[in-house]
Amino acid sequence: MDFQTTLVSIWREACRHIEITESAAAIAQVLSAQMRFQTLVVRRLDLSQMQLQTVAVAPKSPPGLGPRTTPLSRVSMSRLLDWFSRRVIWNIPQDGAFDGLDAHELFGEIHAPMLIGGLLAGQTPAGILAVVGEPNRAAFSEEDVRLVQQLLEPFAVALENDQRLREMATLREAAEAEKRSLLAKLGRQSLSDAIIGAETGLKHVMERVELVAMSDAPVLLLGETGTGKELIARTIHQRSPRAKGPFLRVNCGAIPRELIDSQLFGHERGSFTGAVETHQGWFERANHGTLFLDEIGELPLDAQVRLLQVLQDGTFERVGGCHPITVDVRVVAATHRDLQEMVRQGQFREDLWYRLAVFPIYLPPLRERREDIPALARHFAQRAAVRFGLPLQLPTEEDIRALLSYHWPGNIRELAAVIDRAAILGNGRGLEVLKALGVTAVPSVSKTETLQPQEGDFPTLDEVMRRHIEEALRRCAGRIEGPRGAAALLGINPHTLRSRMRKMGICWAKFRTENGVSRS
Repeated sequence: MDFQTTLVSIWREACRHIEITESAAAIAQVLSAQMRFQTLVVRRLDLSQMQLQTVAVAPKSPPGLGPRTTPLSRVSMSRLLDWFSRRVIWNIPQDGAFDGLDAHELFGEIHAPMLIGGLLAGQTPAGILAVVGEPNRAAFSEEDVRLVQQLLEPFAVALENDQRLREMATLREAAEAEKRSLLAKLGRQSLSDAIIGAETGLKHVMERVELVAMSDAPVLLLGETGTGKELIARTIHQRSPRAKGPFLRVNCGAIPRELIDSQLFGHERGSFTGAVETHQGWFERANHGTLFLDEIGELPLDAQVRLLQVLQDGTFERVGGCHPITVDVRVVAATHRDLQEMVRQGQFREDLWYRLAVFPIYLPPLRERREDIPALARHFAQRAAVRFGLPLQLPTEEDIRALLSYHWPGNIRELAAVIDRAAILGNGRGLEVLKALGVTAVPSVSKTETLQPQEGDFPTLDEVMRRHIEEALRRCAGRIEGPRGAAALLGINPHTLRSRMRKMGICWAKFRTENGVSRS
């Protein structure tokens, strides 16, 4: 095989394989037809850690090869970089030590002739290639030196491909770790898991999710803390055309007031003390995806103005910048606060409220979807067993009764914490639900609850609920919201009350008339 044919074959093998070990093995086989040698050794140079790492040896490891990783002194690193800059082949033992460089420091006690060349990624030193001769050979020829000189570029390409593969693997591992952390936080096995309660307590919520997911309309999630707003926001994203784009969550209440603009919209280098480099804000990072603005009611008024501009035309400027930036971002906002009341009190901009509340979705508290508690408890018990490395223990009937009797001010988040605590207290022998709840016995059922209804005069649940809501509206003169409204009297969210009134055909205006209050 002539020299040009050999070189083409070497380039083919360098570009064909992704891993450097495979490239080195294939190139060694091609090279053996042109020159006599014992092995090829490739070492990656880590400039930040000041060390060399062996990444490929083909076809076999030579006697005396040093450890896989070799730290370099500052003096050795300086001499090595100087040698790289001159791009010369180091011929051992013909040249012996080379400008203060010691082959034994770089490769160990290999007692054989070697040809050593530097591998560059662009202009940056990336690694070293050593062609190790046979032990009984005095030195390589000048023809061998020229051939090895031609090997440096294809080996540099192979090393760069391998480095990119490693970086991609690292990013993939980080993404998988983040995914596992997210799934553990959300209490799910995979992103495609069915949402517990989708056909029962959350049926109305999921119907609205399906209606809005495929559009780009802003969504406002309303509900108490711990009701699963982030889970619903992610579900909207996953069922939308933006599913392959980023989903980023921002807790508006956790950002210091002076950093809100920088975090949301980014900043230019030098725009303020400590801005040592240009920073992309959340909106830029969420481009072509979904930005989940949690606790939107915590944003100060001045930040609300700039947020409104982005929602209106999709443009903004970084802090310290003078050029508009355009983004394509869908916003899903969430709050546990009554934004309409905040608007009336001047704490939230009315125009931003109208912009965000294009499609509101109310998430009911756990006490309003008690039918989901057994399934949720079993789900969290399975998650706790995995997280804490304990045998799986599912809640008993007594445990379920105890959970159903509790009022759950912290909603699903509190339920998950109670089951975790019960699993830890049980230590694999069972779930200590009563201890986790801080009670000694399951509350008994009252006598009135055990009375059997008499046929013909027992009202349906809807009839009882209608009468109860109408009585509350009558006492509050038709007012729904506020401290003196019917929602507060009934102990439910105003959005829940309005929804139930619509379903039952109850008109609040009727009760204002009955009490002599003007409808206006």
